[in-house]
Amino acid sequence: MKDLRLLNSYEVFDYTVDMIRESKEKNGGKIMMKGILQKADTLNQNGRIYPIEILQREIRNYQKFIVENRALGELDHPDSSVVNLKNVSHIVREAYLDGGVVYGSVEILDTPSGKILQSLVESGVKLGISSRGVGSTKKQGDYHVVQDDFQLICWDYVSEPSTPGAFMLPEGKTIHNSELRKIFNKSDRIDRVINDIFASKK
Repeated sequence: MKDLRLLNSYEVFDYTVDMIRESKEKNGGKIMMKGILQKADTLNQNGRIYPIEILQREIRNYQKFIVENRALGELDHPDSSVVNLKNVSHIVREAYLDGGVVYGSVEILDTPSGKILQSLVESGVKLGISSRGVGSTKKQGDYHVVQDDFQLICWDYVSEPSTPGAFMLPEGKTIHNSELRKIFNKSDRIDRVINDIFASKK
């Protein structure tokens, strides 16, 4: 089996300081943010398209992480395929696909990185959210299409790049199959197979 590369897709996560204040009042001091996590069949800033069928599958598989409180993300993209617990800033509470757009709800955690993220959002800093995953791409004309071997790892908060793609991970970074076992345990891999079987019967 071929090695996979780190891939990501950036979206601006729009909010206002007033929205953050209201969220804290409604949620017992917790900051909950809602917005667009990702878009299907849309050319992103680093020249990639994520087909809707692939995102549908990955959002379906990601529900297991949400239910098990493992849908964690970091502040800034690390050069790694593994979510580093000491850098976790938030947890995804909801993710769903509607009309080719992935919407989600994110809770900012009371961790060191979460406190930095909270300070940024309360100051009105414009942030983006970016998926992190592993997979391969195939060039089609001027863009690259993400292939069926793509596996979503998480969504990270990132600063909005002044130049498209400025924050992206190096294209040459490869992920070996042994590294994937650090991300997806045996139960996760079985769950993915079962989801694929059910999806193929629809």
